[in-house]
Amino acid sequence: MSSKAGGAKAPRKESGIKVIADNRRARHDYEIMQTFEAGIELKGSEVKSLRGGRTNLAEAYAAMKAGELFLINSNIPEYREANRFNHEPKRPRKLLLHKKEIAKLASGVQRDGLTIVPLKMFFNPRGRCKVDIALARGKKLHDKREALKERSWDRERARLMREKG
Repeated sequence: MSSKAGGAKAPRKESGIKVIADNRRARHDYEIMQTFEAGIELKGSEVKSLRGGRTNLAEAYAAMKAGELFLINSNIPEYREANRFNHEPKRPRKLLLHKKEIAKLASGVQRDGLTIVPLKMFFNPRGRCKVDIALARGKKLHDKREALKERSWDRERARLMREKG
């Protein structure tokens, strides 16, 4: 029997998917219109760091540059054992999508004024790192309050139903 030192919480597994980072704040701040699964171009030290389960998508977003999509401001900390071959933690990383998907995202951003936000980063069953990105519209303060009220009422209704049996 082995136990984990430091009380680190094990990542949840969903049918062979190992979730590395989950951007829960994005679902609160944005109304998700459409989601896409994108590959991501990484260096070796970045993959090693991700396998350790350390990354942050909180302030990350995706942007178009010269017809390609890049993940900006995502933090993948340096891998300690990589020494001088290490990567820059907040460098822009190219997202890998089909041309039709990139065109759809670009038109959503230009025409409708939507934003491209990362929702989660994970390893698929084949061991490849993927990023779920979404075309999203920013919520106003009153929309956020409405969503909180709705969630609260759903919890209260479920509690009442359990009590009445």
